Amino acid sequence: MRTRDLGITIGLGRPGPLNAITDVAGVRVGHATIIDGEGPLVVGSGPVRTGVTVVMPRGPDEWREPVFAGCHRLNGNGELTGLEWIRESGKLTSPIAITNTHSVGVVRDALVAASVVHVDPNSAWWSLPVVGETYDGLLNDINGFHVRPEHLRAALDNAVGGPVTEGNVGGGTGMVCHEFKGGIGTASRVVPEDRGGHTVGVLVQANYGKRAWLRVDGVPVGAEIGPDEIPSAYDQARSAGTPPPGSGSIIIVVATDAPLLPYQLERLAQRAGLGLARAGGTGGHTSGDLFIAFATGNRLPVEDENHPQLLAYEVRTVGDVVIDALFDATIEATEEAIINALVAAETMTGRDGITAHALPHDRLLEVMTRYGRGPRAA
Repeated sequence: MRTRDLGITIGLGRPGPLNAITDVAGVRVGHATIIDGEGPLVVGSGPVRTGVTVVMPRGPDEWREPVFAGCHRLNGNGELTGLEWIRESGKLTSPIAITNTHSVGVVRDALVAASVVHVDPNSAWWSLPVVGETYDGLLNDINGFHVRPEHLRAALDNAVGGPVTEGNVGGGTGMVCHEFKGGIGTASRVVPEDRGGHTVGVLVQANYGKRAWLRVDGVPVGAEIGPDEIPSAYDQARSAGTPPPGSGSIIIVVATDAPLLPYQLERLAQRAGLGLARAGGTGGHTSGDLFIAFATGNRLPVEDENHPQLLAYEVRTVGDVVIDALFDATIEATEEAIINALVAAETMTGRDGITAHALPHDRLLEVMTRYGRGPRAA
C-alpha cells in the first residue's frame, strides 16, 4: 500500500511510472531483511529486526563506472561513510548501502570485498564505499551484530529495477518514524518537458521525528493522531537508557538522469532537507540527517589498469533555468518517499514486546478529508 493508493496526492509535480527511485534508468534497489525471535532482549540472540538496503546507480554490467555526486549534512549525529572522497572528487564510486547504526562497519567491509571479487589480486584497485545508518535499537537487538557480510551480498544480488518494496524491509526493518512504524520509502518526479523532462527519484530510510510534528501534504496528521490514540514505541521503552521520543535519523538518497555536475548535486542534496521539513523533520540534536545525490546523465571513464587513462573527457550540464525544476522535484519526491514509508510500514513488535504501530490508513484518510486534502472526487 502506498500513499497514492489511498487517493492522497503529495504536492503538484508528476511522478514517474513507478513513482520510485528506479524511474531513473539503470538504478537498482535490493534488500536483505532479518527478522527472528520474539520476547525479552537477549543480546546476541535477539529478537532481531534489521537488515540492509542497497541502491546501485548503474546497471549490472556497469557498476564500477563512477557517477557525479554531491552530499549534504542537515544534522550530523549519524554516519554516511565515503563522503570525504565525494566532497573531494565529486564522484560516487560504489553502490550505496543503508543498515543499522552498529552494522555500518561490517557492511562497509563487505562492500569493499564485493568490489574486489573480479579484480586482479595484484591490482591497485581500491574502494571507499558509501554506507549509511539509522538506529533500530528500539525494536532490534542492535548490540547483537546480526548483520553479516552475506546479507550485504544478498542485497546486491537482489538489486533490480522496477517497483521497490517499502516499509518493514531491508535496512528499514526495525525503524520508527514520527513514533509510528517507519522504514524504507521511495518516490519520483518528472520535470516538465520545457525544463528538460528529467527524472528525479528519492529513497529514504526514515527513522526520525516527533509525532506532533508529522505533516502529510501540509496537514497536521501527527497532532490529530496522537500517542493517546496510537501508542508510541518510545513510551513503551521508557528507561534510563532509552532516547526521548523523536530521536533517530534519516538517510536520503537522491538520483537523477539529468546531466549535473558535483556542485549542482550538492545543491540538490541540500533541497532534500526541505522535503524532510515538509514532512515534519527538524534536524534535531540527536538526529543524523545525511543526504547524498547522484546523477547518471554523464558517462564517466573508469580509471583502472584495464581502461585507457584519459587526459581529458567531455561532460554536459543543464542550464540554470532547469535547476529550480529539479529542486522542486527533489523536495516533493523526498516528502512523498517519507509518507510512502509510513503508509507501507506494518505494525511490528520487537524486543521486550515493544510495538511500533503502523500509521492507520482509515484515520489518515479521515484527517486528510477533514482538512480538504483527502481523495479527490472522480
